[in-house]
Amino acid sequence: MSVKKYQLDQSHAPIFEALESFRKMRVVPFDVPGHKRGRGNPELATFLGQQCVGVDVNSMKPLDNLSHPVSVIAQAESLTADAFGAAHAFLMVGGTTSSVQSMILSVCKRGDEIILPRNVHKSVINALVLCGAVPVYVNPQVDTRLGISLGMCRDDIAEAIRRHPSAVAVLVNNPTYYGICSDLQAIVDMAHAAGMYCLADEAHGTQFYFGDGLPLSAMEAGADMSSVSMHKSGGSLTQSSLLLTGPAIQPGYVRQIINLSQTTSASYLLMSSLDISRRNLALRGRRQFEEVVEMAEYAREEINAIGGYYAFGRELVNGDSIFDFDVTKLSVHTLEIGLAGIEVYDILRDEYDIQIEFGDLGNILAYLSIGDRFQEVERLVSALSEIRRRYQSDSAGLLTEEYIDPEVVMTPQDAFYADKVSLPLDKAVGRVCNEFVMCYPPGIPLLAPGERVTDEIVEHIKYAKEKGCSMTGSEDPDLNRLNVLA
Repeated sequence: MSVKKYQLDQSHAPIFEALESFRKMRVVPFDVPGHKRGRGNPELATFLGQQCVGVDVNSMKPLDNLSHPVSVIAQAESLTADAFGAAHAFLMVGGTTSSVQSMILSVCKRGDEIILPRNVHKSVINALVLCGAVPVYVNPQVDTRLGISLGMCRDDIAEAIRRHPSAVAVLVNNPTYYGICSDLQAIVDMAHAAGMYCLADEAHGTQFYFGDGLPLSAMEAGADMSSVSMHKSGGSLTQSSLLLTGPAIQPGYVRQIINLSQTTSASYLLMSSLDISRRNLALRGRRQFEEVVEMAEYAREEINAIGGYYAFGRELVNGDSIFDFDVTKLSVHTLEIGLAGIEVYDILRDEYDIQIEFGDLGNILAYLSIGDRFQEVERLVSALSEIRRRYQSDSAGLLTEEYIDPEVVMTPQDAFYADKVSLPLDKAVGRVCNEFVMCYPPGIPLLAPGERVTDEIVEHIKYAKEKGCSMTGSEDPDLNRLNVLA
């Protein structure tokens, strides 16, 4: 196991240390929040604990201000940049959705083209709605057996750059929800050679910065910006995230972009969790993620030995559309036992008290991170074995495709703000969609604003609803009707 060298003393957690000092001062609060260290809401204090509500405080000179950090928050960001190998790091309290949107808004304006895969998280397309940039989609290849979208092929990226030389950036998933990685280094090099930025959605890639033998991280590859969900596998609190930038990006301007939408009342619970989690990963992350990899590889071997399931891994790597694979992702194909992934997801939760990350039409994902232990993995393997024994049936008639190539008619912004009508789902076929439709998780739109509604997509939506997928994004919560352009 290699030892990473840092420029700064990673044993410090300046926000956490400042909060600890502040707690000891016993300051009388005539500021917000109104619960006044929990005294005004004793049920909240009992539920969360006095130690928690006692540091749920407002920005003040000793604690700095996230909108314009000059002391402890600035120090925490410098330590984070050092730990992740970035030129600058921003602590984000609006989730990685906020990080992704700030990343795109920092380099794109109305009318700019951006090259990206279509199997992106909805936050990416939401950013295009906000800024008016024009997506140039590189449709990923699809593994027809697994029914999942893969990474972007190098030749497809090169062709998109050739056909759209004025594009300002290329965005890449590193990795996808299923653990699939594109050839990030080649994409960075191609983008920079064409005078474009390279942006990375690393919502599921925190471990790449601290795990030996894992795929290449965006900052190591020389990408210009990256959005990292520390709360997903890095141990921080839900909704806390990071935005990393390379040397070609002006941090002052990025801060201005972030401040357009980020709260001016940033949570010190979220910021301190990022600070503490960064310290933990810098000091112990390599050993922790080595254990995560061991657990995931063990689980893959045991699940594949059950029969019927396919827990896929590095054997999928083909050097292009699957350039690398994140082995911490425990993705399992379920159709051969006659159950859709969402059905296995529901059975695990309802009958075995096991909550996995998601189930789609053909697969489940068990998200392994630094908080997992071998005994829990054993329990999951045992439950999957029992589910196969109890529920296995004929897989005939089960749909497999998780991804359908879209027909893009107009930009997301133009479609989202256009005049619209609401039609029954079947009557919407042939019309241009005005809203989003997606299963969440993983949050990859089946339909986005500006795309044509097709019979295939409507069939997919009906099937996903029938199987119990959580459908989100549409104005009609039951998704019996769809908003289309008038």
